[in-house]
Amino acid sequence: METGTMMMLVLVASIAILIFLILRVKIHPFLSLIIVCIFVGVATGMPLPKIATSIENGMAGTLGSLAIIIGFGTILGKMLEVSGGAERLARTLLEKMGEKRAPWAMTIVGLIAGIPVFFEVGFVLLFPLVFIVAKQAKMSLLRVGIPLAVSLMVVHSMVPPHPAAFAITTTLGADVGKVILYALLIGTPTAILAGPIWAKFISTKCKTGVLKESEGIATPVENLPSFGITLFTILLPLFIMVGKTVSTLFLSKDSSLLPIVTFLGNPLIALLISVFVAYYTLGLSRGLKMKNLLTLTEQCFGPIAGILLIIGGGGAFNGILVDSGVGNELSKILMSLNMNPIILAWLIAWLMHLAIGSATVAMISTAGMVAPMLAAYPGMSPEIIVLAIGSGAIGWCHVNDSSFWFVKEYLGLSLPDMFKSFTAACLIASFVSLGGILLLSLVI
Repeated sequence: METGTMMMLVLVASIAILIFLILRVKIHPFLSLIIVCIFVGVATGMPLPKIATSIENGMAGTLGSLAIIIGFGTILGKMLEVSGGAERLARTLLEKMGEKRAPWAMTIVGLIAGIPVFFEVGFVLLFPLVFIVAKQAKMSLLRVGIPLAVSLMVVHSMVPPHPAAFAITTTLGADVGKVILYALLIGTPTAILAGPIWAKFISTKCKTGVLKESEGIATPVENLPSFGITLFTILLPLFIMVGKTVSTLFLSKDSSLLPIVTFLGNPLIALLISVFVAYYTLGLSRGLKMKNLLTLTEQCFGPIAGILLIIGGGGAFNGILVDSGVGNELSKILMSLNMNPIILAWLIAWLMHLAIGSATVAMISTAGMVAPMLAAYPGMSPEIIVLAIGSGAIGWCHVNDSSFWFVKEYLGLSLPDMFKSFTAACLIASFVSLGGILLLSLVI
């Protein structure tokens, strides 16, 4: 059997084993990824000590700076939660836009408030507002809830500093500032089409449940931070990172300011600055003491252990694919297909999410598969490939994805109605964003 054919059989078998372990045996994705790494190493004839070294190096390379980024981002999300900042954003936007545009307001809230928090955290944090808004605007929970869920999913999959988006940005050597700019440019119309527009169409064809009154109690307005301060605090890390990207376009290589701008624009430094700003604007200035901030910070880190391990496991999988030679063989086969690399990256992530049920695992795994291919396309923007992977991972949020069940239970939808509303919305978002990425690739 030819080496290339054997390598591809190993890759296909490894993905099948990964799916089987996660879905059927119910083994945690992190453990499943490590088992699959060992399988690939043994099946391709790697020396046993090298397999262990490859796994260690793959995890270390992926988690090196990412663990710090995730830690800082989690602190920002916690400050947004405890301060009531998310509720302030939603209530102010609703006041300005009017109740009839409530679904549009919730889309904007999801795009902004979703930046520092994970999908599940953002949805749980903001859902009480969905109940309040739906009741006031006399709309169904689906009409208001789906736009929020879709916008959170778009940000989760495409916009750094979200863990998976940042991880593949690093893996593919893309510029973080450019990825953020392009992602917001593509993600905003995507969230609108798949959110309020789709929800208006499908809401008359689905039936949502009714939640208890106590779940929709609004916080007194005097207890909330101001809209301007909240918005500034959430967007500050993006301003700094994008500012660095824009500044480097105008500063010469000999400029004395360039090292300073580059340093401040590093995601690690940008988020560190933003954390201390959030400590003041959403904490100390509102009566919290340093001991309160210490307690809140300690509460942040426990829940992110699982996501860190999953991403680390994905990094180990990437490392073993490269060290075993499977990555190079896959690159040759993918290039022989003569398929647009953007569509190819999107399709792999799309299929991986369909099979595995985790957008994060799908994105990390896909990046490892397509990274060797980029060398054969010197003119291809790595930022575009990052967006393509994120776009593909938005699609196919169904029964093997925890996000699916979060939305289902909170909106009180039946399984058929969930497929018709949220799963369909994610597929629409995936295809719409792919179209936008293809158009963007023509001009950059």
